[in-house]
Amino acid sequence: MSTQFDHVSVVKKSNVYFDGQCVSHTVQFENGTKKTLGVILPSDQVLTFEAHVPERMEIISGECRVWMGESEEAELFRAGQSFYVPGESMFKIQAQEVLDYVCHLEG
Repeated sequence: MSTQFDHVSVVKKSNVYFDGQCVSHTVQFENGTKKTLGVILPSDQVLTFEAHVPERMEIISGECRVWMGESEEAELFRAGQSFYVPGESMFKIQAQEVLDYVCHLEG
């Protein structure tokens, strides 16, 4: 598994959500695809995100609980795992510890 992305452009302005609980930067690749690289801080707060395009969330480090759509059942994800979010849907996430992630925008 590669630990870096080569030959990319990075949008300087950060994406800040939930009063700084989640911060990410957008990375643009030569072929036009985009990813976001971010950190979610541990909290008792559950964060709700809307996905307009399909996304694959790759957990780089940390641990989180994820609820897909309106599900009451959370699934635990750790470093080295990923989960898929369909386009035009939502998910909830709660970081158990500092969570580094890559969001692969697939739409």
